[in-house]
Amino acid sequence: QVQLVESGGGSVQPGGSLRLSCAASAFSYCMGWFRQAPGKEREGVVAIYSGASRPYYADSVKGRFTISQDNAKNTVYLQMDRLKPEDTAIYTCAAANWCTVEGGITPRDVFQWGQGTQVTVSS
Repeated sequence: QVQLVESGGGSVQPGGSLRLSCAASAFSYCMGWFRQAPGKEREGVVAIYSGASRPYYADSVKGRFTISQDNAKNTVYLQMDRLKPEDTAIYTCAAANWCTVEGGITPRDVFQWGQGTQVTVSS
């Protein structure tokens, strides 16, 4: 069973940056990040998978968030820049059997979740 351990997160002012890390016991076909704000549905915001020409980014984060991975460390990073108050949510790393550049990552394909970390963007 893949184990995912997240770090990073915290509070930042609008326009600021944060980086989340997700250390995996092993990489899966697809690694991604979800977020869930109070009263809202869980949203898959970024994903990266083997052989992909480029990662998937939700429209809400495109141009501001960057996902990357360090294969030597089995770690996936989520660099979040130009943060907005609407980015406030619990961010959760996920390992999935399937994801695509067009459709992203969906909860039904996730077989392992991280513990989640709070990101708060507020002045």
